[in-house]
Amino acid sequence: MTFIWPPLLLLLLLIPVMVGLYVHMQRRRRLMVVRYGSMMAMPGRSGPGMRRHIPPAFFLIALIILVIALARPEAVVDVPRIEGTVILAFDMSGSMAADDLDPSRIDVAKDAAQAFVERQPPTVRIGVVAFSDSGLAVQQPTYDQSEILGAIRRLNPARGTSLGNGMLAALNIIDAGGAEDTNYYSNLTPEPTPTPTPVPAGVYTSGVVVLLTDGENTDEPNPLESAQAAADRGVRVYTIGIGSVAGTVLNIEGFNVFTRLDEALLQQISQLTGGLYFHAENREELLDIYENLDRQLVVRPEPMEVTPLFAGFSVLSLLIGGALSLLWFGRVP
Repeated sequence: MTFIWPPLLLLLLLIPVMVGLYVHMQRRRRLMVVRYGSMMAMPGRSGPGMRRHIPPAFFLIALIILVIALARPEAVVDVPRIEGTVILAFDMSGSMAADDLDPSRIDVAKDAAQAFVERQPPTVRIGVVAFSDSGLAVQQPTYDQSEILGAIRRLNPARGTSLGNGMLAALNIIDAGGAEDTNYYSNLTPEPTPTPTPVPAGVYTSGVVVLLTDGENTDEPNPLESAQAAADRGVRVYTIGIGSVAGTVLNIEGFNVFTRLDEALLQQISQLTGGLYFHAENREELLDIYENLDRQLVVRPEPMEVTPLFAGFSVLSLLIGGALSLLWFGRVP
């Protein structure tokens, strides 16, 4: 146990002085009883005996606890809370502009993601990745929800679909751990980024990637290789598919585009990384999916001020001492 105001504990040095005064008063009382005992004694009634010391003992305990409370004690307690890093990876291929979901696939995806962000506790960091034929970190993981929501609003459809690049971009900003960006010129040879040591199978970190897409993979790298890289880091990938598994022709900005959701590939990715696959056909289903993502509940030791607890025990001790004094002697010493 630690104290925020430890100098106040010096008040405990007054406790022996008060005990000494009490003992001195009791000695004087005994001398008076011996000297005037015959005059003060009442026929048929015995003295209070040892009971007279019990209420003052409770008052002394209350005083000690009160002094400790004034020093504002802190104790380390295990606090359960949801925490971790969630990377929202959005497919920004041209088919995401399709209006088979009102007003469009990308607008529905952004709306659901914003609702998800607004419901997160402040202990969860969230980053945003956009991918088409490449992957781009739109927002580094942060606790600032306004920055996250702003990044989601800026997303716009682009070209092809590279699921592998989307996952790699998400893994890169998880590995960065929110470190400060040092984007400045240097003539020093950059050191190679160390390859993380694969974690044992079935071990998962607090990092999660939510990969949302509506089409097939059309670009390198191989999505399963990227998924294996996520699994090696203990990062779970939850895949969300939007659109038709059988395939459909969409009219996008005056052009007819055939698109088909590769559900089998998304299932492989989620299974390989310990995540889950979801298929969303409308806005409500997409909102439900975000709400049911498995976030990690951790128990972390944190210092917590326990002053009210000590103050409560002090008041309780005072009440007990006062009640006993009133019950036995009809007064409060």
